[in-house]
Formats: sequence, structure tokens, C-alpha cells
Amino acid sequence: MNFLHASLRAVRSIFIGAILSSFLLDLTAESPTQRFWAFKPLGLSPIPAVESTNFPVRNPVDAFVLDSLQRRGLQPSPPASRQELGRRLFFDLTGLPPTPEEMEAFVNDSSPDAYERLVDRLLENSHFGERWAQHWLDVVRFAETEGFEYDGHLPEAWRFRDYVIEATQNDKPFDHFLTEQVAGDELQPGPSDGARAAIFHRLGPVRRNAGNPEIALSRNEILTERTDVIGAAFLGLTVGCARCHDHKIDPISQKDYYRLQAYVAASQEHDIPLVSKAEQSAWETNNQSVQDQLRILRKAVDGAEETNRIQLKAQIAALEHSLPPRPHTLPSVRNDPVQRTAIHVLKRGEWERKGEPVGPRPLSVLVEDGRPESPPDLARPRTELARWLTDPSHPLTSRVIVNRLFQNHFGTGLVKTPNDFGLHGDRPSHPELLDWLARELLNQGWRLKPIHRLLVCSSTYRQSTHSRQFKRSMELDPENRLLWHFKSRRLSAEELRDTILAVSGILNRRIGGPSVLVPVDRELVQLLYKPDQWKVTADSSEHIRRSIYLIAKRNLRLPFLESFDQPGLISSCGKRESSTHAPQALELLNGSFSNDLAQRFAERLRRESGGDPHRMIDRAFQLAINRSPTTEEQQQSLEFLRGQPPKEFTLALFNLNAFLYVP
Repeated sequence: MNFLHASLRAVRSIFIGAILSSFLLDLTAESPTQRFWAFKPLGLSPIPAVESTNFPVRNPVDAFVLDSLQRRGLQPSPPASRQELGRRLFFDLTGLPPTPEEMEAFVNDSSPDAYERLVDRLLENSHFGERWAQHWLDVVRFAETEGFEYDGHLPEAWRFRDYVIEATQNDKPFDHFLTEQVAGDELQPGPSDGARAAIFHRLGPVRRNAGNPEIALSRNEILTERTDVIGAAFLGLTVGCARCHDHKIDPISQKDYYRLQAYVAASQEHDIPLVSKAEQSAWETNNQSVQDQLRILRKAVDGAEETNRIQLKAQIAALEHSLPPRPHTLPSVRNDPVQRTAIHVLKRGEWERKGEPVGPRPLSVLVEDGRPESPPDLARPRTELARWLTDPSHPLTSRVIVNRLFQNHFGTGLVKTPNDFGLHGDRPSHPELLDWLARELLNQGWRLKPIHRLLVCSSTYRQSTHSRQFKRSMELDPENRLLWHFKSRRLSAEELRDTILAVSGILNRRIGGPSVLVPVDRELVQLLYKPDQWKVTADSSEHIRRSIYLIAKRNLRLPFLESFDQPGLISSCGKRESSTHAPQALELLNGSFSNDLAQRFAERLRRESGGDPHRMIDRAFQLAINRSPTTEEQQQSLEFLRGQPPKEFTLALFNLNAFLYVP
């Protein structure tokens, strides 16, 4: 019987293998650009001519969405209320709540273009760049430390974060934004915007184990990580799956993977001094003097008696503490022709098993047949890569970025796998709309703010979360892929922390600058390989800045942010999870951050209400959930305050769904 089962399994395996081989052969028998939607050129579908008495078609987004709904017998939801739209827009575009005065002004503005004018103001709001920069920082796995055991800090990496914020705020065209990150150092050498942007290549985890003889292995890991993130962030493809063998799903060969890697083969770490040569020289002299003394003392420790050894170690600690601070540098990259890594197709991805040598070339599936490899010693290899990525005829780059915008406005992208547009990823819910948006991006000169405006000004975006035909709509489209209503969302980890600070009246809104290290539990710091890495920022006013300015350390995330699904920073995060679990309730109810800020919120309410409980309750609701309390809420709040201190009332507000969610 066992033999029979084994035989059946073998036959089944052969049969499945034959089908899979036939499928893969069929894929390669004809150009994949003719076979799979993601690799085809951008389509040019006409905008549907549709109408609805309950759903004004304000722009092509609505036309494509309404057409899909009508063809499936579904209806869009009614429009959201002014209060809902105000809260939605402020959080969506700035990541912060509106003030009661801002909300009142919008709700009472009866002009026909009140909504559009609010959109325009928020797109130019100084906090827009901070809000939307965070999405891109997730995608490029921004961190300021190198991970692994040592998790060494990358000084001045915060300058990349500020570059992204500024570029987003100023609406730098996305093709320029991409080019500067991929090849900024080639185009603008020295301490420039390009060099800041090229910190992109230094953001990945780096293994720096002491005495590690496998230098070639470490270099291979770095090149692999850089290649993978270029594929995920800009192409929306899992190119890393082709490192050890031809991609099992997508038409990406192993040879193509290493051709893509060849574009970054010459790039080496390069720290650009941000001080004068005289200052750099003075530091080197002082540092060398201390290092020489340390070398003598460390040598003396080995042969010293116990008492002397203790004294010597104390002297060593004091000297280490006196080491002059390293001058500021920009942790960028540059090409080094001498140290350029020769790229080979690696058998099974193992660095020591070198196969055929290859030069730079785009993925075969996305270029014309017969295009040769470029010479391995190109003067500006990454500039050539960026030029190909931003070629208007290239279908993926524009599709991927407009899909990211759509996802972050509507909760789910037109393609719900933002980092995987391949055969294993999701198919677009509205393929014609996706391509129309990608073409519109090109028509707008790659500027993203016009696309933001188009999306949030649509009737689709202005829908309520409540449907007219909820039961029928759920039966036909339970995931809301056709956009028959707007999906509410929980605030992200950073939004939640920033909002608690904002409503408590203490948020420091200063923009830019070095990252902040806030106090954390000593037990967490002691888990670090070197606990002295966590030196709390001396100026306590910095501790209450927006969360985007807190240091992004791989081996220590703030428990509050981690509880609310801040990503792990190891790899590209195309879309954050939104989980619900007990530690979140514990953080909000019992955590020191929420309790301390609840006290500050209560003190603010006491000041601004003159101690009157009715005014205090109204002000609390206006600040926390952007509306006045209902009669029932007012009564319940009054009863609660009779038996509890105001701090417990404000803490309860932090735990309301209306506070935690955006309608």
C-alpha cells in the first residue's frame, strides 16, 4: 500500500510538473508584454460616459468607478457629512486633526467650492510633506541603524528623511525624486541634494560582525539587498525571487536579476564631510592621540594585577568618554571603478559559485528584444538605470506610484499588492482607471500633488462609510474592491501618538533636523548590544515632536508605536497591517505615555473651559473627535466626571473608536 501511495504521488508530481512546465513555456513562447497586464504598455481606454442622480461624476475617477458599479448592479454610498469629510481630509493630508476652529470654519462655509479650497490649503500645509513622506519611508525601509547584532548607528541618516519631506512638500516631480535616490551622487557630487537622496543606498541592514573574514559574502548581501529594494520600491516586482534561480512565477530570469544588480556594482559607501578640511584634520589628530593612549592602556591591562587592572579599565572608560565627537558627514555612496564588484550569475545565489559574467541591462520582459548589455565599467551606471525607470514608455514605474497614492487615500490600492505587480500579485480592480491615472501622472510632468487632488476631490472619496444597499453590496463585493463605500481606518501608530500630543496642546511642530531619542524603559535599552547607543536627547521639548522625527532604530522600536503596527524596518513595507490585540488596549489604558498625556489634556481643558464641566466636555469632544457631543454623550460624561477626576475622562476619550478611527 505504501508503494502504491508513493507511486501515485510520483505520478501526480510528474503531472503537475508537466502542467507547470507547459505554462511557463507558453509564457515564453510569446512576449510576456502581450500576455500579462502589468508588462503591457499603458492602455488608453475612453472615459466612460455614465450618470447617476445620487453620485455626481466630478472627474474621470468617478466615471471609471461608477461604470464598474453599474455594470455589476451596485450603487455608490451617499456623501459623507461635513464633519466626517473635514476629519478625513485633515488626517489624510497632514496626519493631524483639525482644530475646533478649523473644523467650524469648514462646516459653516456655504460656498460651492469650500471643499476644494480646503483641499488646496491642506496640500500646501507645511505638515503635508511629513504625512506623505512617511509612506515613502516605509517603502524604502528607512532606518538610521544597520540592524543585526551590533545595530550600529548611521550618523546623519536623518538627512534622507528630511530630503523626502522637502521633496514631498515641494512636489518634486517623481521622475526627479526617483533619479536622485538612485543616482543623485553621480549627478550632483559633494554635499548636495543628490548626495542626500543617494543615502537611499545606505538604508538597508548591514552585517558588520567583528573579525568577519567573509568580506565577499558581506558585499554580496549588500548588493542583493539594494537590488531587491529597487525592484520592490520602483518596479513593484519581487525581483529578489530570481536571485537563486529563474523566477518561479514571473518572467524574470536569474540572468536578468544579476544584470539589474550590475547597475549598483560600482557603488561603494562614501561618507562626505560636512566640515572644513581644517576641522576634519584637527579631529583626526585629536582622535589619533586618544586612540594611541587607549592602545597603550589596553595592552597594559593584559599583564596587570587585579587592583591595577580595575584602575586601568577606569582610565580606559574615561578616555573613551573623552573621544572627540566625529565630525558631521553625509552617509552617501560613490562609484569606485577600482573596487567595482564583478557581477556573475551566481549558482543557487551562492557568492563563491560564480557563473557567467554579466553587465547592466534592464529586465528582458520590459525592453525590446535584442537590446545588448551595457559595458560593466559604465561611468554613470545608476543614471542609466534611472533613465530607464523613468522612461515614459516604461509601464511599471508610473503604475506603481499612482497605485501607492490610491492605496494610501482609499485604504486599498487598485492593485492590493503594492510591491508585487507580478503574476502572483493581485489583479487591478479597475485596470482602465489605473492606466488613466498613470497617463495623467505623465501628463502632469510626474507631479504627484495633482493626482492627490484628483483623488480626494472625487465623489468616490467623498462617500460615506454607510451604504444604501449594504447587505447586497457585501454579498457581491465583500472586500469593497469596487469602491461602493468609503472604508474607515484606524489611525497609524505615528498619527495616534501625534494626535494625542496635539489634542493635549503640547505637540512641538518644528520641522526637520536631527532625530530624537526619547526616554524608554531601562530594560529595553539593556537588551541592546551597546546600551550606550540610546542617549536620550537632552532637550525635553524635542521629545514631544512628531513621530517621524523619532530615531528609526531597527533593534529598538518604541513599544507604543510597535503595538500599533509600526513596520519592522528590515524590508520594504508596501502596506502596513492594521491589527487589533490586547497590548494596544494596555498601552492606551495603562501606558505611561497615554496616562501622562491624559493629564496634560485634562489640564488644557480646565484652562480653556474655566472649570465649567459642560464647556469642558464640549471642548474635549471638539478637540478629540472633531464634533460636539450628543445629548446622551453630554449626560454620560457629566455623570462620569462626578465620580472620576478629569484625567480619567480624557483617558477614556483616547480609547474611543471615534478618536482612534477616521470615518
